[in-house]
Amino acid sequence: RTTSANIRLYDIIAVFPKTEKLFHIACTTLDVDLVCINVTEKLPFYFRRPPVNMAIDRGIYFELLYTPAIKDSTMRRYTISNAISLMQICKGKNIVISSAAERPLELRGPYDVANLGLLFGLSEGEAKAAVSTNCRATVLHGETRKSACGVVYTVKKPRKVEEEETTLPACKKAKTQA
Repeated sequence: RTTSANIRLYDIIAVFPKTEKLFHIACTTLDVDLVCINVTEKLPFYFRRPPVNMAIDRGIYFELLYTPAIKDSTMRRYTISNAISLMQICKGKNIVISSAAERPLELRGPYDVANLGLLFGLSEGEAKAAVSTNCRATVLHGETRKSACGVVYTVKKPRKVEEEETTLPACKKAKTQA
């Protein structure tokens, strides 16, 4: 429950549905931030467009793990198969690629992970977003869930030199630039 004190202790709430019914409930009604997709075995269900589109509209992200694709050839086949079937439905939107690494040798750099995203069926921009932008958006979705209102994220924009010199008349600007 979202009113539980234990849930408020966590920044991100993720679910790992094992059946189609749980996947449908996670996408449509549960107040979660991430829906993790099992990539180590063949899924016992197919992804359906209505619950996935509803999850995208609600701001829920789907998490794919890349470490099983590195470990074993059988898990690599399942990982690529499950990822491609998800990409066909969600069209590359709201995807987060993470590692779930157990050892340091299983970690890869962000550009390597983005290249794996190309293998999963993402475009180049979507693969980069799955490694960077979508992760930040997931954290912001978690903060919004906790505050129950919204989160405003501001970044100070650096001023250009031309904007600072607008106080000088045009004739003096021409003299100083020459």
